[in-house]
Amino acid sequence: MARYSTGCLTTAGSTTLPIASLYAGANAGGTLREIGLSNTTSTAISLKLIRLTTTGTQGAGLTEARQNPNAPATANCAAFNTHSGAPTLGDDLGYRIRLGAADGASLIWTFGSDGVVIPVGTSNGVGILVESGTGQPVLLDIVWDE
Repeated sequence: MARYSTGCLTTAGSTTLPIASLYAGANAGGTLREIGLSNTTSTAISLKLIRLTTTGTQGAGLTEARQNPNAPATANCAAFNTHSGAPTLGDDLGYRIRLGAADGASLIWTFGSDGVVIPVGTSNGVGILVESGTGQPVLLDIVWDE
């Protein structure tokens, strides 16, 4: 199994526009292992993790990096910065965080031995959304296995 990661500075997002997302490929899914989140402003932000069942209008594609140089050079899953068109929201995965009102307030979500599975299919993904209130730019990293 190969491990990949990516990261970015998001834009604000909203309760319907994910600040970032990770989608499965046409021929392979993925298993989410961790997401790191860090506030970049002095305004608190509440975020949640949710399944996505359509792509909406995805933001800029992110660079997926293999963590083992012997793994396939190209990841099957694809990560995106903040969406500009809302995808269809699926199951709420139950993960919540409130990043404090301080630049650098951070958290790493980890997903245990089974991870969060993203089924095969380019419309299947997970996204980080604003729980409530106004979105803020966030530094984030995503780690997954394929």
